[in-house]
Amino acid sequence: MTFSSRLRVIFRSKASRTLDRLEDPRETLDDSYEQLVRMLQDVRVGLADVATAKKRIELQGQEMGARHKRLADQAQEALNQGREDLARTALERRSLLEGQVVSLRDQYSTLARQQAQLQDNERRLAERVTAFRTEKETIKASYAASEAQVRANEAAAGLGSQMSDVGLNLDRAKDRIAQMQARAAATDDLLASGTLNDLTAPPDADLERQLAGGATSAQVERQLQAMKDAGPSGARGTAGSRDAGPDAWLSIGQGPQGH
Repeated sequence: MTFSSRLRVIFRSKASRTLDRLEDPRETLDDSYEQLVRMLQDVRVGLADVATAKKRIELQGQEMGARHKRLADQAQEALNQGREDLARTALERRSLLEGQVVSLRDQYSTLARQQAQLQDNERRLAERVTAFRTEKETIKASYAASEAQVRANEAAAGLGSQMSDVGLNLDRAKDRIAQMQARAAATDDLLASGTLNDLTAPPDADLERQLAGGATSAQVERQLQAMKDAGPSGARGTAGSRDAGPDAWLSIGQGPQGH
């Protein structure tokens, strides 16, 4: 595998892992759950605001009711004192106040309906959030289990991004070993031929290697001539005498034995 091919495989592996993280359904579910929780919080804030406004109107209506009763009492007291003009003024203010109470009561009824609707929405949304949280955790657990199973199966089958990295490392190691072996063999040939000089070898080591090679060649020629002089029967007898016995190997390379 070439260097560029390895780079492409590594890039695809890294990109695949990045996309897997970006497309993780667990993160998507968590984001959706957080959105639902924020919606529920917004509904509860709106419900609190409506309830506060409704309570304010209720208190204002109670004050108006107390004033409405007080004006009726003042009108009656004015008539008892013979002050018809004051009684008329009290009754006029009481009538004006009744119109304000009607408007305030309409606002109170509207807020009461909004509060009831928000309470119903809050209850249903809270139930939905609870159900979604349960389902979310179930799905996340199932996804985690499936992911672990996939990783285990890929590891057992030698697949997956990590195993691909292991395979790439193994291929690179084999390439390096092959390169070093070829280089070692080439330098051995160059040293043997004298093209390269071994700086760590003793002086005249190249002459010694060449003399040793010549001595080996001379020994082979002498053995070959001896076998020719002895003839076929003599060569077989000599070889048989050397091969006899379990310790015959000890005499290998020591030349002919005397009889």
